Amino acid sequence: MNHLPEGYRALVIGASGALGAAFVRQLQSEPRCSQVVAISRQSSPGLDLTREDSIQACAHALSAQGPFHLVIDATGALTLNQRGPEKRLDELDGAQLLDVLQLNAVGPVLLLKHFTPLLAAGQRVIWAKLSARVGSIEDNRKGGWYSYRAAKAALNMLLQTAAIEIARRRPLSVVAALQPGTVRSALSQPFVGEAAMDPDVSAQRLLAVLDGLQPTGRAQFVDHLGQSIAW
Repeated sequence: MNHLPEGYRALVIGASGALGAAFVRQLQSEPRCSQVVAISRQSSPGLDLTREDSIQACAHALSAQGPFHLVIDATGALTLNQRGPEKRLDELDGAQLLDVLQLNAVGPVLLLKHFTPLLAAGQRVIWAKLSARVGSIEDNRKGGWYSYRAAKAALNMLLQTAAIEIARRRPLSVVAALQPGTVRSALSQPFVGEAAMDPDVSAQRLLAVLDGLQPTGRAQFVDHLGQSIAW
């Protein structure tokens, strides 16, 4: 991360997952990074993405450790309540749809609400959120996966809206929605098994992509190879 200030501080939310843990490892090995704070449901302070009071309390507890120059939100779930993505419309369940939206869209935007005040002012800062190519409305050619697609599309809109506001106070900010590729993890294992990318490879690529993004006043939707994705 050569374009962040020397001694930058990083925060990884969702650090207990495969990609979150990979980001922590990569940043801990980065000489220019002076501090990596890893947050998950099991950490202290911990965080429950389904409860705003938990998110607010976690942000308050971390305020003394900031300001942060890089925040990576690696939260999210594809399988929830022991149910995977729907393949057909007749499998759609309203309560499950709301739960998926809560975890993959509502929770992340509440993280933005409570954690963006911890970003450094007057310096280059990055807010990166793991998204998914299936959240692209234009790229949807196969259908299916109703709840997950809807949640990621909603997430992308929320990121874009927040990016416009954040840029007014922090014009050097970069907000990015990231497509990490298919990574070996508990999330992807039921669907691809071991035929997927090592999480450390994905994290390394994504950090390089983030380092090269320029502030535009808008959110940017990119994959692990640096290619832009249609919203």
